[in-house]
Amino acid sequence: MPTVENNLMEFPLPESHRSRILGKLRYWWCWFVAGAMLLVIAIPTLIFLWIINRRVWLYPLAIFGARTWLKACGAKVRVTGTENLDPERSYIFAANHRSYLDTATLFAFTGKRIGLVAKKELLKVPVMGQGMSFVNIIAIDRSNPEKARESMEKARKVMDAGYSFGVFVEGTRALPGKLLPFKKGAFYLALQTNADIIPVAIKNTDVMMGKGSGVAYPGTIEMVLLPPIPVRERSRDVTPLQLLLETRAAIAAELSKE
Repeated sequence: MPTVENNLMEFPLPESHRSRILGKLRYWWCWFVAGAMLLVIAIPTLIFLWIINRRVWLYPLAIFGARTWLKACGAKVRVTGTENLDPERSYIFAANHRSYLDTATLFAFTGKRIGLVAKKELLKVPVMGQGMSFVNIIAIDRSNPEKARESMEKARKVMDAGYSFGVFVEGTRALPGKLLPFKKGAFYLALQTNADIIPVAIKNTDVMMGKGSGVAYPGTIEMVLLPPIPVRERSRDVTPLQLLLETRAAIAAELSKE
């Protein structure tokens, strides 16, 4: 596999002739559905589970919510590469990120009980912010190194409890057709936990609901779970940067097939 530097990469986008008016209507429909689900389902459920102290019961409902929202947005999901996963092991799923659709896809379709690393801004979202800790979604404040380290320590404890973890390694959504430089946090976490890394290439979400587009279209999301980047057997001999570059090369090679 060729080495890929940690800099901005661009991939060609297919030409689109779809109606922007219909795309805008679908875009706002997606967010109407998300808001309705939070209001009608999430708030009563969070209150009830908090009262009975059964927060862990929210996880299957969150999976259902993620899948339902994707369907409401007209998104189908095709997953390949599940044969690369050992059912007895936990992993760091390191994914590219081009769309809001990516989060629901990674959370609901890896086939693993999974927590996510998210941006601190999600804590400000009503209901969602309060419910994040119920399903092991940990917010990272990258502007504060000390708080970022504390968050990664929480992630390590979640993995020690048997969960895998999903990280969007670019740190934010990229514009359509782009692959941003990767952050190192996921690779430090992999070394701390001796968890192998699964590079994840998520395709087509930038065409369906790309950053800054303000439109949404139906389509099929392709999520490719690539062969693991080994960590456990060489944790003393590999650096976070080496892991980053190996993961980036795998994801870039897969995205180039679009």
